[in-house]
Amino acid sequence: MAVDDKHISYRIYLVAVFIFVMAIAIVVKLTNIQWVEGDYYRKLAKQRTVRNFVIPANKGNIYSADGSLLATSIPNYEIRFDAKAPKTETFEKHVKALSDSLATVLDRPGGYYEQELRKARANKNRYYLIARKLSYTEYVKIKGFPLFNLGAFKGGIIVEQETVRKHPIGKIAERTIGYDRIDPATGIEVGKGIEWAYKSYLNGKDGKILKQKIAKGQWKPIRDINEVDPQDGYDVISTIDVFIQDIAHHALLKQLEDYEADHGCVVVMETETGHVKAISNLGRAENGTYSETTNYAIAESHEPGSTFKLVDLMAILEDKVADTSTVYDSHGGQIRYYGRAVNDSHKGGYGKVSLARGFELSSNTVMVQAVYDNYKSNPSKFVDHIKNFGLNKTLGLHFKGEGRAIIPHPGDKNWSGVSLPWMAFGYGVSVTPMQTLAFYNSVANNGVMVKPQFVSEIKEWNKTIKKFDVEVINPKVCSEETIKKLKAVMLNVVKKGTASKLYSKEFSMAGKTGTAMVNYGKAGREGLYYASSFVGYFPADHPKYSCIVVVHKPNTSKNNYYGADVAGPVFKRIAQKIFTDAPSTNKIKQLDSKIPKQEISYDKFDKESNKKTNKIPNLKGMPGMDAIALLENLDLKVKVIGVGKVKKQSIQPGQNINKNTTIVLELS
Repeated sequence: MAVDDKHISYRIYLVAVFIFVMAIAIVVKLTNIQWVEGDYYRKLAKQRTVRNFVIPANKGNIYSADGSLLATSIPNYEIRFDAKAPKTETFEKHVKALSDSLATVLDRPGGYYEQELRKARANKNRYYLIARKLSYTEYVKIKGFPLFNLGAFKGGIIVEQETVRKHPIGKIAERTIGYDRIDPATGIEVGKGIEWAYKSYLNGKDGKILKQKIAKGQWKPIRDINEVDPQDGYDVISTIDVFIQDIAHHALLKQLEDYEADHGCVVVMETETGHVKAISNLGRAENGTYSETTNYAIAESHEPGSTFKLVDLMAILEDKVADTSTVYDSHGGQIRYYGRAVNDSHKGGYGKVSLARGFELSSNTVMVQAVYDNYKSNPSKFVDHIKNFGLNKTLGLHFKGEGRAIIPHPGDKNWSGVSLPWMAFGYGVSVTPMQTLAFYNSVANNGVMVKPQFVSEIKEWNKTIKKFDVEVINPKVCSEETIKKLKAVMLNVVKKGTASKLYSKEFSMAGKTGTAMVNYGKAGREGLYYASSFVGYFPADHPKYSCIVVVHKPNTSKNNYYGADVAGPVFKRIAQKIFTDAPSTNKIKQLDSKIPKQEISYDKFDKESNKKTNKIPNLKGMPGMDAIALLENLDLKVKVIGVGKVKKQSIQPGQNINKNTTIVLELS
């Protein structure tokens, strides 16, 4: 018995020791948690129960120059259904009414929705999609439907909101307005156009609010104030004019459709400021429709063809190596350099013509001779002119993806004997339509080259945050004498040159046609196509706008791919519509002519009002308004009954005037 008691005592001691060791271990662990790892666990607990939530900033709007809304942010709503949330009796009571109500807003019958809702409940679906991309009005209506009006816990409604960017004017200028969003595939921010270029102003700054986790996975704010208040984005005022943009877009679209062209662009720019009033870039899809996918006007650098001949003429006139009256022989329409032929579009050439006439007729042979004969011994001098004109570098626009100019220079690995003559008619060089337009605009602007601008101002409501002033690239591209001659020959291009079909006595335009052969260097003729262009300004005498039109790959089966025929009509349509359809203020004729009856009435009132008297005047027959003015000038208070002329007065004429006395006038 003693032995058993002894064994029991050992077991008790062993258990006691074990409990003691465990107690010490627990104390050590608690001490470690409290003092050694305390900060870590407190931080972890806080992260799981307290969290900063982002408060998205409201993105600014983009407006046109005339105040029209080009881009704005609106909420889109997605509604889902937690089929397990409602009690059975609640679900059965309202499911039929809910289904019928959904049918009134959405595009399916009530029976369909009842079947789907019951199926979702049977499958215990806690995230069944009801509808997405709903407007605020639709969301409010659905939120008030039976069952859903009981809320998230009793009715099972789940509402998710996202902000989407909308263009109220539709697809017009879509590529220039652009976008700024996160690519879902890569998570990288991507964008184009004004939205991307000016995102630092538009996006604002997100705020933060501290929330604590409560029951059922919900979060509530810890404080009534935000940790960081969101700062709304600023509004961007663009230079785009919706009226001109609409004209340009549809004029280009019509021509692209008529010629089944691959793509094209048009830009309309204000001459003095460089403000781009309209820009349209349309490309053809496989189904034959056109949409804005690429900003061809800014991004596409290509050989310009004959529109480059203005560079030739400006350089020649500046160096005074020839004049507009200098005569050249077109040599039957063909001339050869290093075994390669330069041809005129007109078979047989133009005979012997002046340099000005050669430009007006866009004679390749004349312009090439003028350049080659005068610069063959020093081609660098001609190339330096191109650089001085600013055509060798980008315009430095805010948009990303601006095309780079290619201007060969003697000494380059690709320079050859034909480089100089080929440059003379726009081959072997590459510029963007916007660069060409800026150059032509400098002539219209009397030699001042200004940078094209798409945004004029950044605003916060009515407060201006930043204003973008006119930016001069080159204050004087050439002399005034040269400018006058260039303007004269460009006017003649339309009057009696390659663009004579566009001439109108009622409306003056000036410019230059261009037809470039693209992909001519590739083997065979499979990839070869034409790019037709017209660039100039209007009105010719006092230029207000400059404009360029480029159409790539018009259907040659129509045998009409020249710049004057394809691009020119777009230019003319835009120019005429801007000045014939634009709202105008009607003038009121004979504004200063006098009406005898009014003059007599005014003279009578003026005579009475200027009398210095202390007697009550006779007001009978006087217009009520005149009588009131007269009496108030005499420091009398006036009470009027009726309308018209004075029929009766309460104080008779001739009585002494007592100041602040009230006189009653009865009018008829």
